[in-house]
Amino acid sequence: MRSGIDILVGTPGRIKDHLQSGKLDLTKVKHVVLDEVDQMLDMGFAEQVEDILRVAYKKDSEDNPQTLLFSATCPHWVYDVAKKYMKSRYEQIDLIGKRTQKAATTVEHLAIECHWSQRAAVIGDVIQVYSGSHGRTIVFCETKKEANELALNASIKQDCQSLHGDIPQKQREITLKGFRNGTFKVLVATNVAARGLDIPEVDLVVQSSPPK
Repeated sequence: MRSGIDILVGTPGRIKDHLQSGKLDLTKVKHVVLDEVDQMLDMGFAEQVEDILRVAYKKDSEDNPQTLLFSATCPHWVYDVAKKYMKSRYEQIDLIGKRTQKAATTVEHLAIECHWSQRAAVIGDVIQVYSGSHGRTIVFCETKKEANELALNASIKQDCQSLHGDIPQKQREITLKGFRNGTFKVLVATNVAARGLDIPEVDLVVQSSPPK
């Protein structure tokens, strides 16, 4: 950063630390990208983001950085944020349109009702039927405890590993590499740990309960 860089990617807290310590100068920034803006501003980062942007933006100036906001969902307050940070003639690109939900046409969706106590056995059967012995499966859970229990459950007969916030980053990377390489066939992950996963050739995705 001292020598000068073209692109800086960072979390709001870390960028703010560098700003406050004088290691980072954002006065000449040309482009600002906020990724996952719905999550970023909903998870309590809004104040930090505003503190950072205040350095780069001047009120009503035409020379302010170009701003791009990316969001998987667009609740009404996301549009309010857009008005605040972007020029009045900003463009909105909506990949969903008027529909509130849109799923890939190449994916088959099934809902299976079962008692909570039978869930592991049902998931094991679903994996066998829809993914087989060679396919790859990701199972999403709400909690770390649930992820650990499912990964160790005898009903899931394929090689299985879990991924959640309590697992150190280095081990998470090893786990993801093993899953990508086919070392094991079933990954049980919490919804939080799963954000931003990019794994090709997954045959089956299971939500162990309807996501909240």
